[in-house]
Amino acid sequence: MPTYSYACTECDNRFDIVQSFTDDTLTVCPECSGKLRKLFNSVGIVFKGSGFYRTDSRGGSSTASEPAKKSESSSTSSSSAAPAPSSAPAAAS
Repeated sequence: MPTYSYACTECDNRFDIVQSFTDDTLTVCPECSGKLRKLFNSVGIVFKGSGFYRTDSRGGSSTASEPAKKSESSSTSSSSAAPAPSSAPAAAS
């Protein structure tokens, strides 16, 4: 059951109460019998499960980043295996 926050418009009494969705909204202040208004608070959201950016961007076994790492290492090793061009002129035979 959700928790609702109320504030009195006359005495500024503030309180929270656990109510069912089917319960009627409170309208009378328990302190001064003044008029109550419902307060709206921010809600904390937690995304759980796969398919969310937070879990997908974390390290671990990511299939998208592994091929990129392998291609970098293979291109680096192939370029290091090829002889570097020399700026000196070739020796005459």
